[in-house]
Amino acid sequence: MYILGINAYHGDSSACLLKDGKLVAALEEERIRRIKHWAGFPSEAIKFCLDYAGIGIEEIDYVAISRNPLAHFWKKVLRVILKVPRLSFLLERTKNIKKVMLGVKPALASAFGIPESKIKARIINVEHHRAHLASAFFVSPFHEAAIVSVDGFGDFSSTMTGTGSGNKIKILDTVAFPHSLGIFYTALTQFLGFWNYGDEYKVMGLAAFGKPVYADKLRKVVNLDGKTGLFSLETSYFLHDKEGVEMTWLNDKPVIGRLFSKKLKELLGEPRREGEELDSRHKDIAASVQEVYEEAFFRILNNLNKKTGLENLVLAGGCAQNSLANGKIYEKTAFRNIYVPPAGHDAGTALGAAFYVWNQILGKERGFVMNSAFWGPEYSDGILKSKLSVFDNGGFKVEHLHENDLIKKTAKLIAEGKVVGWFQGRTEWGPRALGARSILANPCLPEMKEILNLKIKKRESFRPFAPSILEEAVQDYFKESRPVSFMEKVYVIKPEKRKIIPAVVHEDGTGRLQSVNPENNPLYYRLIKEVGSITGVPIVLNTSFNENEPIVNKPEEAIDCFLRTKMDALAMGNYLIQKK
Repeated sequence: MYILGINAYHGDSSACLLKDGKLVAALEEERIRRIKHWAGFPSEAIKFCLDYAGIGIEEIDYVAISRNPLAHFWKKVLRVILKVPRLSFLLERTKNIKKVMLGVKPALASAFGIPESKIKARIINVEHHRAHLASAFFVSPFHEAAIVSVDGFGDFSSTMTGTGSGNKIKILDTVAFPHSLGIFYTALTQFLGFWNYGDEYKVMGLAAFGKPVYADKLRKVVNLDGKTGLFSLETSYFLHDKEGVEMTWLNDKPVIGRLFSKKLKELLGEPRREGEELDSRHKDIAASVQEVYEEAFFRILNNLNKKTGLENLVLAGGCAQNSLANGKIYEKTAFRNIYVPPAGHDAGTALGAAFYVWNQILGKERGFVMNSAFWGPEYSDGILKSKLSVFDNGGFKVEHLHENDLIKKTAKLIAEGKVVGWFQGRTEWGPRALGARSILANPCLPEMKEILNLKIKKRESFRPFAPSILEEAVQDYFKESRPVSFMEKVYVIKPEKRKIIPAVVHEDGTGRLQSVNPENNPLYYRLIKEVGSITGVPIVLNTSFNENEPIVNKPEEAIDCFLRTKMDALAMGNYLIQKK
């Protein structure tokens, strides 16, 4: 049985394919379209998944879409009656609802150039947050767990908690529109001058440079409910409740209009203009946003722990990408085992919708654990060789190496301070580069952070880089020793180790790590181990293989990024290319 899961007509559009309850392939549409967070119908990601499996769209049994506009229907009707937002806002939302409910089969037929009658698949709409919960629990290693999804909005909800047991999920609590921690964080992200969809991670990075001196003021914005353990927003600080906010989700870069009201300016002062130099006030606001978010987040978790008595926790939703908060869960809650999937954000709902159909609706037993993030395209040496003619002008040294020699030579280059593009195996699923489409460097060199930000990534200087570390060495360098497979947590680096790896130590002494083991990524593990044998430090600096674009997916994209930046070398399959 084949189930196609899709996140469509929403930011981070994506697709995945299950065969008899096992994941075959998964990819975000942005990797093909080359537009960050691309929103629309993920036709190219769908085509990749089917091509990888060697099947046609006619062979799909179910299409699971991670939106259900009929969810909370009467709440939505009541809201329209009581609070009518701008007509343009209502028209846009109505158009989007029609596409989700009626447009899937026509869109598939159009994408594949076949009559709609040839598509036998049953279309199943799965509520957004149920898809989030399923994307984490049904692929986790836990038979039983507490589950939390927190994000902006989806199907009129922003937060959902529940429990999972076997192949069933039970919903416990929901926070409905207009209250949302995701909206709070995004509105303050805009206030700090970061207007692109998905820029919240910049606020997380900036928070390390400030102090939470505005936290008391922001506690007027986020109200913590002592009885339920949930929260509400003081909506007068935002526009989405009374007016609605313009959103663009159709076949392009997603755009969200201004979320904060004039009242937030009265509370915090003038917002930062886009491109304005960051000062101490901006950094302190960022630290305060993170502090208040964490207070609400941990209240949700502790209430859920008290209610369920469970030690296992799985997280999903856009806020599950808040690695700063995730890294403190062991310290601030009684949860002992945590699973966050590699795509906790909206792209992951494609996976969640598919597994929700397989496990929850069809009642099939679970038989898949996602302990790897590598589910996209891969390329043979023959294909890679066909792309190398661009290096024929004599300005490059191109070698075809045995795997052992590739590892030794690449490790030596990294140890010597060279910046290396690493293009190996299948593209990662999710927003993190985890050793398949990565740029690697030596974390022991203090100047490496500046070199990468200015000459390679061309981005803000405050943004940190991640350490990829051998799993068995985590306890030697970090205060918390539990593995972090998908770079989803930030841990405190031991004080005595910070001078050893300065390029991956953030301003507050932390690092967003990825622990690497030989089972999940054997080639990357061997490379880091070889670097460690040269430098004495079993860590590489890892950042995504891109330059203000989606992470590279195809070899030609990797080559183009390599040529237009000041990377020193490119390890692509068994080929090692060096600039002379």
